[in-house]
Amino acid sequence: MQIAVLGTGTVGRTIAGKLSELGHDVAVGTRDPQATLARSEPDARGTAPYSVWQADHPGVRLESFAEAAGSAELVVNATGGEGSMDALTQAGEANLAGKVLLDVSNPLDFSQGFPPSLLVKDTDSLAEQIQRAFPAVRVVKSLNTMTAALMVDPGGVGGGDHSVFVSGDDPEAKRTVTSLLEQLGHRDVIDLGDLSTARGAEMYVPLWLRMMGALGTPMFNIKVVR
Repeated sequence: MQIAVLGTGTVGRTIAGKLSELGHDVAVGTRDPQATLARSEPDARGTAPYSVWQADHPGVRLESFAEAAGSAELVVNATGGEGSMDALTQAGEANLAGKVLLDVSNPLDFSQGFPPSLLVKDTDSLAEQIQRAFPAVRVVKSLNTMTAALMVDPGGVGGGDHSVFVSGDDPEAKRTVTSLLEQLGHRDVIDLGDLSTARGAEMYVPLWLRMMGALGTPMFNIKVVR
């Protein structure tokens, strides 16, 4: 499958690398590819420059948001939640129309420091905002409830015996995402229902952040016990 991963941070790189390893044709989208490749210093979180990662993943193309989305069958929104609308606008409504958009972002607001608050909650979600802004896109929310390493390697904790959720209005789009999740190794995929159920998945993230602090590691996940 031709897949565009929008976002060059840890989440975007982790997902893009794994999907390429699984045999998908992957392009990473960014605002300015030349500027992204020109950076030579780690970012504020200590993440190595993208060029270092790119050298280890020569099969993954780096393109503009529009170029990556235009050639893709499925688009992954792995941008920071505060920048998602701008990135998708740059990708272009025409380039996104009719495609499945797997939204793994979270609407985190770090303007007041850490821990962050949410930009949207309770009666709306970032996923729903994206769907309203791009009505021809088939948005599915998933993978936002765990750290990037577990998104692509659920076996890294508890042998993979934990749960992942999907929310979306389009049943076929959810089946496509579920198939991709299963390729990544997820065995317990729970369909929460329509896209409004993404509110709960996004509002879980403040609790996830507190648990990370309490446990001293991001390597944990939810298991829904029946």
